[in-house]
Amino acid sequence: MATQDTVQLNQVNQRLEVTQSCLSYSTFKDVNLSNASFDDINFSGASIRNANLSGWRVRDVSFSGLQITQADLRGASISECLLEGMTIDGIVVSEMIATYRNLHPDTRLK
Repeated sequence: MATQDTVQLNQVNQRLEVTQSCLSYSTFKDVNLSNASFDDINFSGASIRNANLSGWRVRDVSFSGLQITQADLRGASISECLLEGMTIDGIVVSEMIATYRNLHPDTRLK
């Protein structure tokens, strides 16, 4: 699919349905995408900054290499995920969980 000229949308209130398209290198600034739905999407290399992602639900997604900094993670939940190599403030999460489980053997994954 050949890249076309840039389409500029400014101060538009429009619902878009985009299928089988390439929007790579597109930029979005001061845009409301609330309740948008993304399925079978390649967001590799994408950057999100100054965003409200509250209430997001993410399932069957690869976050390999993801970096999260200066984020409000209060109330966030991670379950049924591969955690090998994941760190929080330099602490290996799988080791942290194993240590916690050794100290609290009655704790089970939910």
